[in-house]
Amino acid sequence: MDIREELGFKVAHIGVNCADEESAKKTADFFNRIFGLPLKEGKSSIFASPMIEVMKGAGPGCCGHLAIGTNDLEKARKYLEGLGLEFDDQSVKYDSEGQPIAIYLKEEIAGFAVHILLQR
Repeated sequence: MDIREELGFKVAHIGVNCADEESAKKTADFFNRIFGLPLKEGKSSIFASPMIEVMKGAGPGCCGHLAIGTNDLEKARKYLEGLGLEFDDQSVKYDSEGQPIAIYLKEEIAGFAVHILLQR
């Protein structure tokens, strides 16, 4: 089995940066009104389905971010570091139990920040 298959890499969601909460609501409402995607509002973003995260302000990345899911965050990080990629240790997000669940790469790709996200 290929290591990438073992790590379960897949697109988890795409983050779209908006200027502020008002423009985020308009953007999310568009996806709901036109495509019927269900909305779930959070503190810093609104999800239009699980696949589109509309940020209520400038989030990471010039254009937004790409979340790549994995079933093992630590192994995925080691694998990617072995390929020469670097991570922003200041960007680590933790779950309620203090376990790391997400971390961003230092480098943007085509104007998008990229983070790996633990998906259980």
